[in-house]
Amino acid sequence: MAQKNQEKGAAGNVPVVTEPGRIRNVVLVGHSGAGKTTLVEALLAASGTIGRAGTIADGGTVCDHDPAAVRQQRSVSLACAPLTHADVKVNLLDTPGYGDFVGELRAGLRAADAALFVVSAVDGMDAATAALWEECAAVDLPRAVAVSRLDHPRADFDEAVALCQRVFGDNVLPLYLPMLGDDGESVAGLMGLISRRVFDYSAGLPAAVREPDPQHLPAITEARDELIEGIIAESEDETLMDRYLDGAEIDTEVLVTDLEKAVARGHFYPVVPVCATTGVGLDVLLDGLVSAFPSPLEHELPAVTGVDGSPRPPLSCDPDGPLVAEVVKTTVDRHVGRVSLVRVFSGTLRPDQTVHICGHGMAERGHPDHDADERVGHVYTPLGATLREVTSCVAGDLCAITKSGSAETGDTISAKDEPLLIAPWAMPEPLLPVAIVARSRADEDALARNLGRLVAGDPTLRLERNPETHQLVLWCMGEAHADVLLDRLRSGGVELDTEPVRVALRETLTVPANGHGRHVKQSGGHGQYAVCDIEVEPLPRGAGFEFVDRVVGGAVPHHYIPSVEKGVRAQLERGLVAGQPAVDLRVTLVDGKAHSVDSSDAAFQTAGALALRDAAEKGEPALLEPVDEVVIRVADSAVGAVLGDLSGRRGRVLGTEPDPDAEGRSLVRAEVPATELLRYAVELRALTAGTGTFRREFARYDPMPAHLADQVRKTHP
Repeated sequence: MAQKNQEKGAAGNVPVVTEPGRIRNVVLVGHSGAGKTTLVEALLAASGTIGRAGTIADGGTVCDHDPAAVRQQRSVSLACAPLTHADVKVNLLDTPGYGDFVGELRAGLRAADAALFVVSAVDGMDAATAALWEECAAVDLPRAVAVSRLDHPRADFDEAVALCQRVFGDNVLPLYLPMLGDDGESVAGLMGLISRRVFDYSAGLPAAVREPDPQHLPAITEARDELIEGIIAESEDETLMDRYLDGAEIDTEVLVTDLEKAVARGHFYPVVPVCATTGVGLDVLLDGLVSAFPSPLEHELPAVTGVDGSPRPPLSCDPDGPLVAEVVKTTVDRHVGRVSLVRVFSGTLRPDQTVHICGHGMAERGHPDHDADERVGHVYTPLGATLREVTSCVAGDLCAITKSGSAETGDTISAKDEPLLIAPWAMPEPLLPVAIVARSRADEDALARNLGRLVAGDPTLRLERNPETHQLVLWCMGEAHADVLLDRLRSGGVELDTEPVRVALRETLTVPANGHGRHVKQSGGHGQYAVCDIEVEPLPRGAGFEFVDRVVGGAVPHHYIPSVEKGVRAQLERGLVAGQPAVDLRVTLVDGKAHSVDSSDAAFQTAGALALRDAAEKGEPALLEPVDEVVIRVADSAVGAVLGDLSGRRGRVLGTEPDPDAEGRSLVRAEVPATELLRYAVELRALTAGTGTFRREFARYDPMPAHLADQVRKTHP
C-alpha cells in the first residue's frame, strides 16, 4: 500500500486537523471505467495536493499504485487520498469498481461518512451500482452523483441524469447543467441552477463566474424550478412551499442551507457534471463535498462491546474520548512491512502510544481470534503509496500505522486499559476455489509466509487446507480477485502453480455382501496368521459406520476383535474402489481363525481390511457426491436464465420467492452437486450481468451418476 516518503512535504501539504468538524470522509463508488481514479487525481491536482495529475495509462496515478492495478489499468484495492479545501480536510477513498473487489468497497464504505457515486456520461452504470445505492440507502449514508467523462464524443449528460433518476429514485436532481463551448460540441462551463450564474472554464481553473447568456436562460429556468421544488419539499420550514407556490422569490442562502441539510441527512442527492481532463466542475464539486456532506460529528458510529462481548455505551466522535479505531485495510509493503489504514472513531491516536489490538469472529476465514498490546511507532497520513508523518490523528480522521505485528483488516484498536471491540462490517462469502501448489520445498516456506500476509489484509479471502483432498485452496470472490492474489504471491518470490480443485467424494456399497480376509505369511520365526469373515450391508444415508461382533465359539479371540475393527476403519478411510472414504455401512464380524503363535494385532488389522475389500468387489460400490443447498438472489428478469442454467448443472429447484429485502428481486432455492458449483461464482455473474449472488450450505451426499463415477474411478491408480 505504501512506501514512506522521506522528504517531508514532497507530495504536497500534509493536511492535519484537530477538530472533527473540519473533516469529510468521502468514498467514491461506481462501476469499473466510470472514472473514479481519474477524478480523484484531478481533484488532488485542483486542490494543489499534487503538482500534476497522472494518468491510468502511464500508471502514474496516486491511487492506482498497486502493481496489479498498473498492469490491469483498473483499481484493485482501496486507496486513501486526502486533500484540503476551504480549510477542510477531505479524505477521498477510491474504491475498485469491479465486483471481485467488493471487500475493498465495503472497507471504503465503513471508513466513510458519505458516498459520491461516479456515473459515466458515456457508459451509464451497471446493475451492481444500482444495488449499492440501495445498500447505502439502508444505512442512510448521504449520497451525491458526479456525472463524469463529459469530454467524450458520445457523452450525454441528460441521458445520464435520466438514468440516475430511473434507477436511484426521487430527489436525484442536477445542481448544474453543462454549457457547450463556441464549437458547439465541447463542454466549456457549467450553468448554476441555484445561483443562476455561469461558471466558465475556458481559461482553466478556477472558473470565471458571470451572468448567463440569453440563450441559456430557458434551460436554467426549467431545471431550476424542478430543483427548487425538490429542495423545498425536504425543507424543515413548512412555509417555504406555500411562499414558493404564491410566487415569492426564495432567498438563495435559504435554498443553499436547506439543500446542504437535506444532503447531509441523506434525503437529497445532488448531481454535478465534472470533467477530470478539462477541469470542468472540479471546484464546484470540491465546494459541495465540503459544504453539503456531513462531518464525522454528524454520522452514526458503529456499535462497540467489551472484548468479552459485554455491552458498552455508544461511541461519540470526541477527540478526548476513549480511543476506538478500526483497521479498514492492511497491506504488507516490502520496504516498511505491514501498513494499516485506520479510521479513528473516538479519541486520538498518537505516536509511541501503547494500544490494544484485537480481532474476533473471523476464524472460519483463516483469521484466528487474537488480542495483543502493541506500541504504535509513527502515525502517518497516507497519500496513495506515500506515507507522510503526522503528530496525531483525531476522532473522525484517517491515518496509517506501520510495523504492527498483529493488526489485520477489521481489527479494533483501543486503549490498553479499556480494550473494546467494534461490531464487524458485513462481508460476502468467497465462493470461487483456486487450488495452488508450490513448485519446490523452498517455495513452500515462502508460500506460507506470503499467505499469512494475504490473509491479514483481505477478509474476503478464505484459506483452506483440505484434509481430504490434501489441497491448499484459496477461496476468492472471482477470477480477477484470484489473479491479483496469485500475482501478489508470485511477486513475493513464490513459484507456484494452480491445479484443478478436487471435491471430496464418498464411497458406499449399494447391496449387502460377504467378505473373506486371509492374511497368512511364514518367513522364519514368528509368522503372521489371521482370517476373518464379515458381512457388509448399506445403511441409510448419513447413518455413518457401525461395527458388530457376532463371532461365536471364540473363532476370533476376544482381544483381536478391536484389531479387525481398526483394520476395517482404516480401509474405509482409504476407500473401496476409487480412493474415497467409505460411509454408511454396517460391518458384522461373523467368523474367523487365529493361530496361537502367529496371530497378532497387525495381522488381524490386515485381515479386516482385506475382508472389506473382498466384500466391495461383490457389493456394487457407488460413489457419493456432496450436494449443497443453494440460495440464489437475482433480479426478476434473470430468474428464467438462472433456472435453465441450474437444470444444466443437475440442480433440483426447490422453489422461487420474492426477495423480502429488495423489490424486483427473487430468491431461487435449489439443491446442486458441489462439483457443479466450482466456477458458479464466475458463471452466475456472467449470467446476471454482475448482479446475481448466492450462498451455499452442505445438505447431504447423493449417488453420483454412473458415467461420472466411471470417470473418477479411471483416474484412481
